[in-house]
Amino acid sequence: MAAYPPVVTGPASRVELRISCKGLFSADFLSKSDPRVIVQTADSRGAWTECGRTETIKNQHNPQFVKAIEMTYQFECVQKMRFEVYDVDDSALSPDYCLGYMECTLAEIVSLRSLTKKLTNDQITADCGTITIAAEEISGNNQLLELQFSAKSLDKKDFLGKSDPYLDFARQNPDGTYSAVHRIPHVLKTLNPHWPAFKVQSRLLCGGDPSRSVRVRCYDWDEASSPDLIGEFFTTMAEMGQAAEGKTLEWEAIHPEKKRKKKNYKKLWNYFTPQLQGCQINFTIGIDFTGSNGNPRNPTSLHYINPSCPNEYTMALWAVGGVCQDYDTDKLFPAFGFGAKVGGKVSHEFPLNGEWDNPYCAGIQGVVQAYHQSLQTAELYGPTNVAPIINHVAHFAAQAAGTDQQGPSTTQSYFILLLLTDGVLSDMMETKMALINASSYPMSVIIVGVGGADFSAMDELDSDDKLLRVGAITAERDICQFVPFRKYASGSPAAMASAVLAEVPAQVTAYFTKRGIPPLRMPPQ
Repeated sequence: MAAYPPVVTGPASRVELRISCKGLFSADFLSKSDPRVIVQTADSRGAWTECGRTETIKNQHNPQFVKAIEMTYQFECVQKMRFEVYDVDDSALSPDYCLGYMECTLAEIVSLRSLTKKLTNDQITADCGTITIAAEEISGNNQLLELQFSAKSLDKKDFLGKSDPYLDFARQNPDGTYSAVHRIPHVLKTLNPHWPAFKVQSRLLCGGDPSRSVRVRCYDWDEASSPDLIGEFFTTMAEMGQAAEGKTLEWEAIHPEKKRKKKNYKKLWNYFTPQLQGCQINFTIGIDFTGSNGNPRNPTSLHYINPSCPNEYTMALWAVGGVCQDYDTDKLFPAFGFGAKVGGKVSHEFPLNGEWDNPYCAGIQGVVQAYHQSLQTAELYGPTNVAPIINHVAHFAAQAAGTDQQGPSTTQSYFILLLLTDGVLSDMMETKMALINASSYPMSVIIVGVGGADFSAMDELDSDDKLLRVGAITAERDICQFVPFRKYASGSPAAMASAVLAEVPAQVTAYFTKRGIPPLRMPPQ
């Protein structure tokens, strides 16, 4: 195949979602389904609103949709998503049939880069198949390219006639899979097609990375059945760009199955491109169990458990943890209490679930349950010391930092510690030193002040204007955010989560940028 010179006509976090399905349920008796996906988001009241839909693909149980769904992604918010897959019927007398649906959050997709889940349909018992959503931030570089392709001596796929070939372009995802991004319509009855010139945005093909692998597949179109693969080849935007210098490019379009079965089949030279991996968020929680909170059995206590109205600690856990849990792949959170007597001794770091060797709770629901359980056994005491738990998490962050810089790990780790407290810290100097030490590691600390105490002294820890300093020792970067809960008590949990987590993305970026650590690369498969 040959490409003619491309013509370049010009040069808030947005992400694009690319959708594919496998093993869809067949709603048609004599043919395959004609699937389309409708994407919805939930508003503040939980009502679903359509935000986009894919194209319809004829006669396909394993569709790869070209049309992307663009979304505004907010790290600090829980953005619920619903993907409904329909078999589209062109007849006005027959409604579209729902093949299945899947619900998740946008954060789940973004954190994993590619999320695959089973489809659900309450009306049928058969396997509905799976849906995969791949997410990527939209690049600012968006040149418009003009390309033209031709081919020679394609395989004949139709028994009584020549092939009707078309091209399908897909770019490689971080996990090594490919997502369809552009499709050239078929040309009828030819084995030597000359497709019309077409214009395409550069970010669709490479996402801003000219060295990113692009897979091009040639199919034989068929109106009544699924397309047949003729062959495929791999290239990059950088390679295709050589045509702008007058160089004619050619690739062998290879059919993978034929290559495996025929020893004399032409050798395929694969193009491998190292790809980026994501950042793993490790979320840890610390809760104030000091006596200043009041007796948990008394309705005036900040720890009082009212079945009809959650206390401020619980509300803060759900607001902030509900967002963070989507970025932790195993959803197992170390959760500790501090400032209580446990087993007759004051502890500044005891596991809420009572298991010293395994302090992990399953999801935020598990943390809340362990917190309520601890209130029945722990004796609220004092003082309010948080340096021990900061140092504890910093120890693991330091280990991760060493691994990331040496290179054996295939993921980068970042640690977020959420501290909930009702008063000013007793170990302020030690806490400052702990934060200064932790500022060298991949770590952020969020402190939420619960109750009506005077928290003005805590603003010093939230060093937005100048870096935290003790004597001649200065923090490497700002890693602490303090927010009083009462400021958001009358608003929505989403507003509080937004304020609490607003600085985290910049802190994550600042750490890896300052270290000169690019996102880690996968070895060739």
